[in-house]
Amino acid sequence: MFDLTSLLTSLDSLQIKLFTWRRGTLIGTDSYGNRYYRGTRKRTDGRERRWVMYSGEFDPSKVPPEWFGWLHYTSDEPLTAGSAFHKPWVKPHEANPTGTEAAYRPPGHPSKGGQRARATGDYEPWQPA
Repeated sequence: MFDLTSLLTSLDSLQIKLFTWRRGTLIGTDSYGNRYYRGTRKRTDGRERRWVMYSGEFDPSKVPPEWFGWLHYTSDEPLTAGSAFHKPWVKPHEANPTGTEAAYRPPGHPSKGGQRARATGDYEPWQPA
């Protein structure tokens, strides 16, 4: 059967790749494999066009802060790995697991049997006056 949605998605992807090939200059890549580009022409407001080509699934939360700042014109150049911004306590990115099997489910959740411990003696239900 003919799938129009996948055809349109493929054409959009091809169009973006052709635009990037013709009018983009590779600036760098990040630890996730995302590639960041700068346009070869200025926009009408005088700014340069900046964009990212995601590696794999489209997930904007995988743009590291140093590249996020560059994409949003906060800095003229992306921050380097040795900059004061990078802290040793920063954890690596983890995708949001909401809606997946890896999502947190507290005790008593229906997928965990639906039974939770009874409330302790310090619980008093609200009674209307």
